Amino acid sequence: MAVDELLGEPARTCASSNLPVSKSTATHHFRILREAGLVRQVDRGNSRAATLRRADLDLRFPGLLDLIAADR
Repeated sequence: MAVDELLGEPARTCASSNLPVSKSTATHHFRILREAGLVRQVDRGNSRAATLRRADLDLRFPGLLDLIAADR
């Protein structure tokens, strides 16, 4: 999943990502994004929703998310 897909979304699950890959591959990519510190995952029953760690990313990389959003 591209980070730019999470920019306008409040939270997303692997199933709602509409990626052309299997569920296990999407789950793997979400795990990589979480371990890299780009997203935060919240348990919601039997699924996890991922949200972009916007404030943390803005502190570490000022202007990066605005640049990505402008390129959409």
